[in-house]
Amino acid sequence: MTAALEGIRVLDLSRALAGPFAAMTLGDMGADVIKIEEPQAGDTSRGYPPFWNGISTYYLSINRNKRALTLDLSQPAGQEILRHLVSQSDILIESFKTGAMERWGVGYDELSRINPRLIYCAISAFGREGPDKHRGGVDILMQAYAGLMSITGEEGGPPVRTGTSVVDLSAGAHATQGILASLYVREKTGKGQRIDASLLGTTVAWMTYHAVAYFASGQAPGKMGSMHPSVAPYGAYPTQNGFIVMAIAFDSHWRAFCKITGRDELADDPRLATNPARIANRALLDDVMAEVLTAKPSAVWQQIFDDASIPCAPVNTLDTVLRLPQVEYLDYVTDVEHPAIDGLRMPGIHLGMSETPGTIRRHPPALGEQTSEVLREFGYSESRIAEFLASGVVTQGSHS
Repeated sequence: MTAALEGIRVLDLSRALAGPFAAMTLGDMGADVIKIEEPQAGDTSRGYPPFWNGISTYYLSINRNKRALTLDLSQPAGQEILRHLVSQSDILIESFKTGAMERWGVGYDELSRINPRLIYCAISAFGREGPDKHRGGVDILMQAYAGLMSITGEEGGPPVRTGTSVVDLSAGAHATQGILASLYVREKTGKGQRIDASLLGTTVAWMTYHAVAYFASGQAPGKMGSMHPSVAPYGAYPTQNGFIVMAIAFDSHWRAFCKITGRDELADDPRLATNPARIANRALLDDVMAEVLTAKPSAVWQQIFDDASIPCAPVNTLDTVLRLPQVEYLDYVTDVEHPAIDGLRMPGIHLGMSETPGTIRRHPPALGEQTSEVLREFGYSESRIAEFLASGVVTQGSHS
């Protein structure tokens, strides 16, 4: 075995971000991922700007290691093709509104009857059961609905979303966890199962210490900017020429901080000597941090604190991050060969596996780029493929 998921076939019917991210992760691990899209329109993300040589950078970022097949599931012939694909596949991922797959006659009950080993992963906004199961939603709506925006941003400021679509991406990661666990279960039982991953469930799970603190105190948390409700000093503090982030969770680090900065008296000040005391006297602490750190530039402080193993970081912009020596060393950014884009770069494989490392084998495909190839592999004759193409139930695309 050269890849963790070698020999596993995935049908990716999902769109936009959560599902495609999950499917790409499985593809990076070696699975054969077939991206199934509506003819003509395709995945909605194909239309999201900005574009690189006419191709959406959003789409490019989450669709490598896939082959593309178009399929009109509103047509009986399209539904029959999907059933045939399922009979020879291991995993199906979909993110349609609740009930859509059932209306087409290709819901979990039907598909698991065809292939009892099928692992069927449905990704939705609110979950596939319950009073809100028919509601749709996207990342920012769930950041608002599930409380994430209520604790993001500066105190007294307007609601803001996080700078990337963390709910979608985390829901995709949770879906991947469920799929991998289900593959393990299938090895023992021989049976697949249904997985339900939701944006709501992901965000509620993210509330962790905020939620338990609320249950303990009855007080809902609010915005704290970059600060932390349970640790201090923790956040972005001004320096002589900008900001530096400090994360001093241990009293031993606080004493080291005081010594290095020449403020030994602060280490024994009862108002600041312990983490609970620093939280109780956060206003005083913030004044002290500003007074101390504005004496030197950010880069100077970073070197000083790094040498003393005190957790700190500059506030880097993305152009700096993508060129960091550590990022380059670990191949967290990688080049991908593409027939229409010279010099395509994207985030690489972030999970290291010593025996079965992930690989990037395929560029993000054009709409329907491998339609004929895939159908041929599943046993359809050239004449039958020609009939499907003529009827419009499938289409064949390319980057040319």
